[in-house]
Amino acid sequence: MHSAQRGISCLYLCSLVSAHCFNIGLTIHIVNIILGRSVALADEADEHRCSADLLIRYDDDPFQLKMMMMTEQPAAEEKQPAKNSKERQFKGLSLTERKQLRREKLIEAGIEAYGTHGFFSVTVKDICNEAKLTERYFYESFKKSENLFQTIFLKLIDELQQNVMQAIMQASSDPKKMIEAGLTALLTTLKDNPQMARIIYIDAMLVQELHNQATIHETMSRFDRMIHAFVMLMMPNIGRSEREISLVATGLNGYVTQIAIRWVMSGFKQSMDEILSSCSIVFLSLLQTFSQHEPSVKK
Repeated sequence: MHSAQRGISCLYLCSLVSAHCFNIGLTIHIVNIILGRSVALADEADEHRCSADLLIRYDDDPFQLKMMMMTEQPAAEEKQPAKNSKERQFKGLSLTERKQLRREKLIEAGIEAYGTHGFFSVTVKDICNEAKLTERYFYESFKKSENLFQTIFLKLIDELQQNVMQAIMQASSDPKKMIEAGLTALLTTLKDNPQMARIIYIDAMLVQELHNQATIHETMSRFDRMIHAFVMLMMPNIGRSEREISLVATGLNGYVTQIAIRWVMSGFKQSMDEILSSCSIVFLSLLQTFSQHEPSVKK
């Protein structure tokens, strides 16, 4: 997972835990799952003490905690290109700023073009026409169309995941309400943004470059970890092994993904309520099954 993506996940997860959980050990444990780290707490004792200190320090001020986690990025990510004071200004913008602006225009043009016509029906020239830039500026930022598509895909995945996590964060502590809030946010985001939906759930599955670079696999793993953490948040005392919860999370992710793909490909013909009900069934069944067996599993 990219470091920026880890920061976003950590931000929302800590917000979740602040609202629903007061166990420092569990909090750190869940954060580690989202970040894809080892679930063995003892192996990272020093890091956990540091995280615990952070959570205790900002326990009375969740907003400060969120802001801290938002700005807590690895050193490599913090290094932004230094603005060269000697760069020639044009319309008040430096060369670096103009390049960044052109890159953002290409990304927005790509979302419009790929989301409307599909990746395989759009050329570099089409993107440039949409962005109102010459083709040489495309290659200033991207080597080929697949690189632009990958950038767009990851950007949209971040937005989708943030919406889901934020909805769960703002829901009540009742597990059923959390399930409804998370799934509603997912489905609403897709229906309200058909271009995003097409790029993520149709074209991305067909672009071989994303598979070659393991982008699809890593993205699915991110949602696996989010669901894993969500299960632990709903049932912090669950008497199941980490491996079993991880496998169940992968299954839940695949189930919802396939329903989403079918819904998007149909042009959202089925009602939101029907799709929400279909997605909720397995989560509610999981909640019921794990709750029934939890006392008997504990030693």
